[in-house]
Amino acid sequence: MSITEKPEILFYQNIGQLFYAIAAADKVVRKAEYDALKAIVLNYWKKFEEAQAHYQEPLAYQMEVVFEWFDYERMDAQDCFDSFSNYAKDNPKAFSKEKKKLIVRTAEAIASSFAGKNKSELIMLTKLKMLFGKLNTYNTSQI
Repeated sequence: MSITEKPEILFYQNIGQLFYAIAAADKVVRKAEYDALKAIVLNYWKKFEEAQAHYQEPLAYQMEVVFEWFDYERMDAQDCFDSFSNYAKDNPKAFSKEKKKLIVRTAEAIASSFAGKNKSELIMLTKLKMLFGKLNTYNTSQI
């Protein structure tokens, strides 16, 4: 089975890419940012894992795997954000109102986890909120 046959995994991988972009916006990913992601995955993301019954591991952990891998590879934060943005625009139905709220909440927690939000992180958070606003408009216009 290819990854394209597992849209839930691809969804969580793209969110992990977004969270890495937020953490790396200032060119440095700190342990506190990774710890914030792990805590939120553990405590909040599990309720969105209805699909996990089909797989052997919780899907939300895909966010952590991608985050760690991208940090190891020192991927460019803006490229990661742009890739997530393209995924979101191509798959607006994957982003329920509840999921968008939790994504923003998680992104803000990551950005705030080390000495508050800096300018780079604030810009990226604003872009995320604008993207989700456009997804709302897109979804509404399609009804």
